[in-house]
This record gives sequence, structure tokens and C-alpha cells, in this order.
Amino acid sequence: MGDQWSMGDWLIRAWETEVFDERERAVVTLRSEGRTLDEVGAALGLSRERPRQIQNRVRKQLTDMADIVKEGWRESARAAGAGPAAPRKAFAAALGFVDHVALEELLAAAGLDTPRTWAGPLRGWWSAEPGALDSALRRLVDTAPFRGDDLDWAASEAGLPAGLPLAELLTHSESRLALSPDGHWVRRKARGRDAAYLWLLEVGRPCQPDELLAPMAVTTVAAVREALRRDNRFRRIHPEGTWALAEWTHLRASPYATAVEAMVSVVTESGPLSRAQLFARVTELHPVTPWRLTQCLISDQLGETPDGLIDLVSRGARPIKDEEPAQPDSMAIEGDVLGVRIPVTRDVLRGSGINVHTWLTWRLGLRQAPMSRTFAVPGDHQPLIVRRGTSGAQLSSLRRHALELEVDDGCVLAVLLRLDDDTARVGHGCAPDNCPAQPGDGLPRVTRPTTGDIPGLRIQRRRSNSHVKLEKLSTQ
Repeated sequence: MGDQWSMGDWLIRAWETEVFDERERAVVTLRSEGRTLDEVGAALGLSRERPRQIQNRVRKQLTDMADIVKEGWRESARAAGAGPAAPRKAFAAALGFVDHVALEELLAAAGLDTPRTWAGPLRGWWSAEPGALDSALRRLVDTAPFRGDDLDWAASEAGLPAGLPLAELLTHSESRLALSPDGHWVRRKARGRDAAYLWLLEVGRPCQPDELLAPMAVTTVAAVREALRRDNRFRRIHPEGTWALAEWTHLRASPYATAVEAMVSVVTESGPLSRAQLFARVTELHPVTPWRLTQCLISDQLGETPDGLIDLVSRGARPIKDEEPAQPDSMAIEGDVLGVRIPVTRDVLRGSGINVHTWLTWRLGLRQAPMSRTFAVPGDHQPLIVRRGTSGAQLSSLRRHALELEVDDGCVLAVLLRLDDDTARVGHGCAPDNCPAQPGDGLPRVTRPTTGDIPGLRIQRRRSNSHVKLEKLSTQ
């Protein structure tokens, strides 16, 4: 038998031969999916106790086989599961076994369990300390608020393993974090104040209360003042009446109005500097995020020397050019109207910020600070915000539009942006005969508002491919 089960695929061989019958395989599979003993029993026509007995018997047989195939496999499994969580395939690699659902019975026999989170057990992942993942997630919450671009960094600092379905965990109804309209991670019970903190940190200067209305998603200046007054991260500056971060101790001494101005001043005085040196010195004078400083390098006053240092263009440095990206098929422009086709995904329906191609921000002129542009939407909708980040571009949430248009996962939203007056419209962009929101009989299930609300233009999906084309409306 040792020769028969000596290969790494012995689990599959055992599973597919007569070692286990169909009912035993069904019990193990259903349990791996998170089904309770009651649910398994009901599905297979058994009592609650019988699936437990079957699972224990299968587990015993598998462990006996594993003892023959690989000595010390339990210790290897526990070593691989020493962190907060590891995927099943990581254990298969550590043991030299093929990744298979039956492997989960061996992991359970070795004393491992599925990690616990506020969203429930994390299926497909295992750990020798099931509570460690929840603790790491809480450490992540303690670092909030942070920008969406900083999620991977914040997760790593909190001790979370790579590859976790973070978006699913963080957008769960029991999550302590929520995604702001700007695509940043804020605490669910302090959304407005956390959004204000990130906004102030990004702009790097005190703001009047009315400037914070949109970031905080409130409608009155009084609401801004009341919220910030109760949070010791903020302080009000008199007599201007502006709000600043309490951590800014430089306000009275700093003569700089913007981060670009501070950066140019430092380079002028100090000469060529590496990015790390420049960022450190500017932050001391004018505290803003590294993301903001990176964007400031696009200023036409700054450039790069042949040896990679940052210096003034007036002293011979080569400007850091922002090359125009290739135009994607999902975007088109005609006159003063720019059209974007947005596939409806779970993230869109969940309310997440939407990552879009950087060609959009290029066409909108978002090449220097400020790196966002706001478009008013008719009715009581929140404005649409297009923002340029360090690694891409993002459009603010379209969840409410998706719900009102009754689109489904797989549909298409058509976003039309007017560049002359900064207004926007959102419509259902599916072709009438190719729409996931329609039932199989071909009868329309929803009323789909036209995407041509902006006079003279509409966005249409071609039948032959997924390209987006802007057409002039018929004047009939």
C-alpha cells in the first residue's frame, strides 16, 4: 500500500476509487461548503448524527493513509498554519499533496480550523489559531481611516496575509469599515469625520466648513462644525473660522499655500534631492500624503536629473512627462461630451468606488493638483467625482444609479460627462436584445431610461463587439 499511495496525488486516487462511497464524498463536500450537520442530513435524507459519524469515519481513514504516505504531516500542516490564515493550496504545497477538498479533513485532524471573521468563517482558508485573523482585522480597523490606494499597505502592517478577499470582508454588513464615496476606507461609525480627516490631509491646508460638505456627505455647515468639534483630531483656527488637523503644528510658520509651492521652495534652497529626501523635507514644512507629493512631481517647475534626482526645470532638469495612455474601447469623446461604459459588477452594486482607465483622467486634464473633478448630476444624486490616484483612476460610487435603473450583474451603465458645464448623466447602456436584466422570454423586465439625456448625443453598444461609440441622435 505504501507504493500505491506514495505519489502527491494519493488523495485524488483515494477519493476516486472505491475507498469512499458516493454518500461519504457528498458529506465531506457539503461540510467543506459550510453546511451544518442538520443541512447535510436533510440534503441526504439522514439524521443529524449520521453525517457526523460518516465524516469522522472518512477523516480517520484519510489520516491513516496520510500516516503511511508522509511522516510528520501533522507538524508540517501546523507550521504552515501558524499565521492568521493560509489558503488550502498553501497547505497542499507544504505537504506535497495535490490540493483537494479531502485535504480539509486532514487539516482538521491536525488541529487546524477555518479562521473566524466578523463575516463568519472564512471558507477555503485555515489556521492553527482561528481567532488570529479576526484580531488582525481589528488591527486594520485601528489604522483607519486610510486611502483606498493604501489598503494593501495597511493590511500588511496589520499582519494580514496576501490574497485575502479583503473587499468582501471589509464591505460585509458586520464590518467596522466602510468605503467612502471617494473610494477611501473609513470607520463605519465615524464616516463623515474620517472623510474630513483624509480630505484635510490630502489638501494640506485648513478648509472652510463649506469645503467639507461634499467629503463628509452632509448638507449644512452646522453639521460640519458639530461633528468636528467633538473630535480631538481637528481644531478650529480663529479668526478665519477654518478647520485644520490638530497634528499640524506648523500652520502659523508655513508660508506655503500648496504642496507644489513647498516642494519647489525646498528644491530651490537645497539643490537636487532624491525623492525620499525631498518628500521628508517637504512633509516637515507642509504635511501632506506621499500620494499628494508624488502627484506634485508632475508640476512643470520640477524635473529629473540624469542621475535620478529631483531638481528645477529652470536649472536643466528634464520635466517628468505624463504620457497620454491609449484610449480604451470603453470610452469615447465627441465635442464636449465624454462617454464611459461601466460594466455592472458586484463592486458597483455594493457601492464601491469604480476603477476606470487612466485615459479618462488624462482627457479631463487631471495631470496636476487638484487631481479630481466633480460633475453635478440632476435630481438629488450626489455629484460624480473622477479622481486620479497614484496607480490609476477612479469614479465615485454608482450604486444608487444602478438600483434606480434596476440593472443586474453583467449589465452596462453608460456615463456621459459634459466637459463644458461639468454635468453628468447615467443611463442603462445595454443593447435591448442583449441585457442580463431581461427575462428569458425576451420581454423587458425594466424600464430603461435613454442614455441620450444630454441633447445631441447618446452612447450605444455595438452588437459585433464591446466597443463604445458616440453617435448623433436623429433630428427627426
